[in-house]
Amino acid sequence: MTALPALGLVDAIAARLAAPDTVPLGSRLLSSNRQHLAYGPPGIVLLHIELAANGLGPWQRAHDWLAAAARQPLTSGPDSHPFYGVPAFAYAMTCAADHLSGSYQRALDAMDEQIAVDVGRRLDTAHRRIDAERLPQLAEFDAIRGLTGYGAYLLRRNPGSSTMRAVLDYCVRLTEPITHLGETLPGWWADTGPSGSPDDRFSGGHANTGMAHGIGCVLALLALAARNGFLTDGHHAALRTILAWLDRWKADGGGAWPYWVTRGELRQGRLGSSGPRRPSWCYGTAGLARAQQLAALALGDASRQIDAENALVAALTDLEQLKATTDNGLCHGFAGLAHTAARTADDAHPSTAGKLRAAIPALLAAVIPPGTVPELMATALIQDENGGPGLLDGAAGIALALLAPSTAAPPRSAWDACLLIA
Repeated sequence: MTALPALGLVDAIAARLAAPDTVPLGSRLLSSNRQHLAYGPPGIVLLHIELAANGLGPWQRAHDWLAAAARQPLTSGPDSHPFYGVPAFAYAMTCAADHLSGSYQRALDAMDEQIAVDVGRRLDTAHRRIDAERLPQLAEFDAIRGLTGYGAYLLRRNPGSSTMRAVLDYCVRLTEPITHLGETLPGWWADTGPSGSPDDRFSGGHANTGMAHGIGCVLALLALAARNGFLTDGHHAALRTILAWLDRWKADGGGAWPYWVTRGELRQGRLGSSGPRRPSWCYGTAGLARAQQLAALALGDASRQIDAENALVAALTDLEQLKATTDNGLCHGFAGLAHTAARTADDAHPSTAGKLRAAIPALLAAVIPPGTVPELMATALIQDENGGPGLLDGAAGIALALLAPSTAAPPRSAWDACLLIA
């Protein structure tokens, strides 16, 4: 499959999301989802920023979406997080400001001050929790709501700051074992189910491996920081601790990883039985393979790098795993797989880069099969109540995720920094 149908879908989605006030479900976008990076204008604007940065669309569309999100005050403080409120808006604005010299700087400086205060408060709470030998909530450290997500923004915006260093220090401390009720557990062990709430199916909690809510995102942040020259005490040891955990829990000793490890599995020393799971960004092999590749590059471990890349190749060519992928979205669908494959191929060892790129056409064809009319598909995606127009599950994210694999060029605006895959 050529990239032309995929790029046609990108253009069709962008055209239908050109103006905030004419989008289906627009009232919800500009009310309950107004401040949300995953579902609302801050995520949609990333599409228009990336297209404008490539000379493929007008900057006015990005301005209009930013203005729509900012029509009312933005949430900060305890009710905000990396994907909601001031941090989400600042993330989108940073992607634009990088290409528009002098634009948005006063607003970004003010938001950065608030973000630093909020991160400092969260860090204080986290360190007090560790001192008391209590287990973390997933939202303390994850990529969507937690300190790793803040770290992704800071690494993009102000990597040399004391706040960034403090986040890295916390990530290192999170990898240290914790003794809870007489039992030694990984420092990231959550005393809840994967939803963040108590769950009878997860009696005794779990260790989440995912990129969205688990230790995978911490691995990726530490790796990206190291690759960019920002290190803290114990940095490499923390990377190796996480990698050793993932090595220990490879499914069937192969190149796939579980979404989580339960207390029962930890005590028995082995995983329970489960069928093939989708190899998505948020959970599973795709995101974790990229995180491990980044860690291997940071550590100069060519053997581990090749193993991680081959694990992704295997996942992208395993029909059983692909059958478990049932949508097209960025978070856990075929578009996200294509984007992850492209980003991984950009850094891949010569022995695996070609295999990764060879897997991409089939992923693009799964998103937009031959004979599909891009305009009709774009309309259907935007109007879909489960996906909608947003970033993580919806049309804007699909369009963004199709660009790099279709053009073999990395993003110009670094819009995917929030995913911690680049």
